[in-house]
Amino acid sequence: IDLGMMSLPIVGVTGFILGFVIAMQLHPVLLRFGAEAFLPGSVGISIVRELGPVITALIFAGRVSSGIGAELGSMRVTEQIDAMEVSGVNPFRYLVVTRVFATTFILPILTVYVIFIALIGAYIAVVLVQNMTWDYYLDRVIFSVEFGDAIPGISKTFVFGYIVGLVGAYKGYTAANGTEGVGKASTSAVVVSSLLILIFDMVLVKITLWLWPTA
Repeated sequence: IDLGMMSLPIVGVTGFILGFVIAMQLHPVLLRFGAEAFLPGSVGISIVRELGPVITALIFAGRVSSGIGAELGSMRVTEQIDAMEVSGVNPFRYLVVTRVFATTFILPILTVYVIFIALIGAYIAVVLVQNMTWDYYLDRVIFSVEFGDAIPGISKTFVFGYIVGLVGAYKGYTAANGTEGVGKASTSAVVVSSLLILIFDMVLVKITLWLWPTA
């Protein structure tokens, strides 16, 4: 729970800016073809299916994976993990499994939150460029975003959350060489988890398009 609460402000601001910028960028392009009426639907699909989940996962990786890596790394170099092993406590189960489980289920919740905030940001941008009521905007978004858009976008965040927790915990759990090792574990956790998120996103996009070909 703490992992999610600590991430709410940064992902919320990021989501608002994301929606606002996408709407502002798409409007002149659609206007060129006389298709500005499709702006709400275009913004909704792009945020729900791809940009919302991926951007949230990357922000989450930078905020949480580094924190887990630093926390477990500090415990490793100060021999707290060794003390747990001597006491008969399974540190892997107590420290790693719980954090991976938490990140796996927290990230999808944060993603839904970011999508909602991003749609609000997009609406504010739409109001600035064309006269559109909230009811009409929301109706267009709901009409355009199908089941095959929402489910793949949200479901792959379970994988992203697992990656964030696993990489952060692994880097921290295997840290060495004192405080320098803690810093390296924290930095490496962010870099590796972010890269894996992007790589797995490419794979998951292909899979979801195969499962939901009409989406």
